[in-house]
Amino acid sequence: MVLAQVGSTGYNILLFLHVVAIVVALSPTFVYPFLARDTNGEYSVRRTLYAGIAKRSMRIYGSSLIIGGLLGFGVAGLSDKVYQLSDGWLVASVIAWLAMNGVLHGMVIPTEKAIADGDEPNTKKAETGSLIISVLFLLSLYLMIFKPGV
Repeated sequence: MVLAQVGSTGYNILLFLHVVAIVVALSPTFVYPFLARDTNGEYSVRRTLYAGIAKRSMRIYGSSLIIGGLLGFGVAGLSDKVYQLSDGWLVASVIAWLAMNGVLHGMVIPTEKAIADGDEPNTKKAETGSLIISVLFLLSLYLMIFKPGV
């Protein structure tokens, strides 16, 4: 029994939710490094900024990244007549998503919490993590738009 086919309303709703969840998850990785730099090195302002960021990172952004990826599996599953989960571009997208989760949950979120708690030297580490996630996202976006090998 097929719940939805590629191009059907159900499929498009799932695809829409997948894209929205990923946009919610990744918007901060593009914005926060600029906000942090705009503090002009004022430690108390940066610490307050990262306290707010750290409070929302797991609850909103981390959860959205996980949900967005799981919705992506749903989209791929509904596309099985067109694409196979074993297609190289899909496998590479899954690996990039896993890597983004690893960097976010293992590097960025703990670093944001450390900065909020007063560990100012970690600012560069948070920016680096955001950059890595951004590059992995752009790689995923390329793979999903151009589907190399198909």
